[in-house]
Amino acid sequence: MVVCGPTASGKTKLAIDLAREFDGEVVSADSMQIYKGMDIASAKPTEAEKMGVPHHLMDFLEPTEAFSVADYAVLARKAIADMHERGKMPIICGGTGLYINTVVDNIEFDDTGSDPAYRAELTALAEEKGAAYLREMLREIDPESAAELHENNQKRIIRALEVYKQSGKTMTELKAESRLHPSPYEPCMMMIDFDREVLYERIDRRVDLMLEAGLLDEAREFFTHSDYPTAAQAIGYKELKPFLDGEKPLDECVDELKRATRKYAKRQLTWFNKDTRIHRIPAEKDTEYEKILKIAENLVKRYSFF
Repeated sequence: MVVCGPTASGKTKLAIDLAREFDGEVVSADSMQIYKGMDIASAKPTEAEKMGVPHHLMDFLEPTEAFSVADYAVLARKAIADMHERGKMPIICGGTGLYINTVVDNIEFDDTGSDPAYRAELTALAEEKGAAYLREMLREIDPESAAELHENNQKRIIRALEVYKQSGKTMTELKAESRLHPSPYEPCMMMIDFDREVLYERIDRRVDLMLEAGLLDEAREFFTHSDYPTAAQAIGYKELKPFLDGEKPLDECVDELKRATRKYAKRQLTWFNKDTRIHRIPAEKDTEYEKILKIAENLVKRYSFF
């Protein structure tokens, strides 16, 4: 089962309630909830909110450690297999669409090694002739990947060129090969579908609650660690840094945090709206949660595991 959707849509509570109803456990699919200490900013459920439901791939990694979607896929599949063996229902819950699709669609990643010397050569070339030059190099060998990448996305352009030099295959070819093996899963996928303006109101309210819960102190603590690159990227921290540095008043930073979160939710919706497998549970501002839960329960019962 997959409970997905944008931030502040209520997916965490829904996943927990479904886990309690159907004897399940939750596999987090959130690229920030994996890190220890990033509790408020990533909206991790508290122990009380978990209501005794086991959660996997949450709060297990130090912020200094690197972690990729390929790493996530390995650990998530292992957790799901373990749950199946124990007769538990796996429930993937989160808003990181790439994590979710990588697992449910059984996408495999290339294991092409790196070539530091060639990477340095390409970096120097970009500094000399501009990032657009590298993109044109990529276009000559892999026009599909070049069309997908903005010229400012230098890291991925260099990686695509590096992979081609190492393997003789383009990223487009490797992506196609990664989907050759059918997925072993038949997921029931769902999302609570609020009107956009209602969702934005929920986001603004959540930001206010996060601040009341101590988000400022959490951000301040993270910025004391120069070896925490994740803190600089996480929504909820970087928007508050100007206030912590004495450069802007708090209300301006909070407004920026709300805007950034709404933009993030919009990107999440764009991703999930492309997936026609996702059942959308319609919800209005005044929709009672029990109605949403009942629809979700009925969706689960329709699937083959019942």
